[in-house]
Amino acid sequence: MIKFRMDGLRELEAMLMELSKPAAKASSRRILKKAGKPMAEAGARNAPEDQGHLKESYGVGTKLTKRQRRQYVKQSEVEVFVGPNDPSAVQTEFGNEHQAAQPHLRPAFEAKKYEALRIIGAEFMADIQKTITRQKRRLAKKKTK
Repeated sequence: MIKFRMDGLRELEAMLMELSKPAAKASSRRILKKAGKPMAEAGARNAPEDQGHLKESYGVGTKLTKRQRRQYVKQSEVEVFVGPNDPSAVQTEFGNEHQAAQPHLRPAFEAKKYEALRIIGAEFMADIQKTITRQKRRLAKKKTK
């Protein structure tokens, strides 16, 4: 289990409540994808060259494969996933009886987790403020019509 402390979340939550639900989700997704990108890039750099398309399969997104969706229990309304989309990735990461482990995602996570939190902390508030401004402008434009 990973534990961390982040200040300012109450203010962030209050600002999110000012937004419509779709706008709040979109803002959250944007920032989480941005925060996950350095981790995905580090994982791709760490991935072994000899494992097919493992390096190219790294990414950040909101969708899982059909098999992953069957196994996954949703934790939150907004979720972003970082890692490879390659069936051999788990075998490469953890190894098996035929091959030694060649970790690529775990070291990337350890190296970039604080950078991801820094991005979330630094940019989430600004993104929400921009979204609130856009939403207010749209409402004002609708009222003048």
